[in-house]
Amino acid sequence: MANGLFDTPRSPAEPAPAEVGDRYRAIAGTAIAAAVLAVLSPLAFLDWWLAVVPVLGFVLAIVARRDIRARPTELVGMPLAIGAAVLSACMLGGGLAYQSAVYAAELPPGFERLTYATLQPLEGDPPTAVPDAARALDGRNVLLKGYMYPGKQQQGIVQFLLVRDQGDCCFGGNPKITDRVLVQLRDTRGVDFSPRLRKIAGRFAIRPTGTAALDGGVLYHLEDAVVR
Repeated sequence: MANGLFDTPRSPAEPAPAEVGDRYRAIAGTAIAAAVLAVLSPLAFLDWWLAVVPVLGFVLAIVARRDIRARPTELVGMPLAIGAAVLSACMLGGGLAYQSAVYAAELPPGFERLTYATLQPLEGDPPTAVPDAARALDGRNVLLKGYMYPGKQQQGIVQFLLVRDQGDCCFGGNPKITDRVLVQLRDTRGVDFSPRLRKIAGRFAIRPTGTAALDGGVLYHLEDAVVR
């Protein structure tokens, strides 16, 4: 095209200036991060605390939308951010609903929930003191969650120690006495050892007993127990 009177001549090899709409725009980093977390958000179906994954994905998606709107000439990725927000929200709602259903179904009729926090002595009491809250459950059917203390036997286990966490038990430690519960299973076929969290339902009993597995023995028992 011919140049105007006041136009600066341009050599044939010189490219025409880019239009504003043709400028390179980067995908917003927050949109990419939100998409990654959205893909990982089904982890919320595995455990309560993993709901943090879709929550973070949703928050980052909202931040990405705000950034893209504020800098439209520099950033793209609005569909990615919207998709990440929708997927994260769906996985969060579905995961929480699923975990709530599991929580409600895991408790057998006539049983009460027991936690290791209930078994701990009150502040200032001796380490072996049994709190009143634990005594109130003596002889009652309860559900307790914990980890199997590793021993020599790996299969057909009918009696084992259920401990509060894996912090001590899996590294040769000796969990404190109020973090141990001696489980006697009803089924004589027993269970195989597993490092995963176990849900045990049985009759709770307070009875100081010595055991070769741990120094100091145990205070608490779950008798006639079943694995949920």
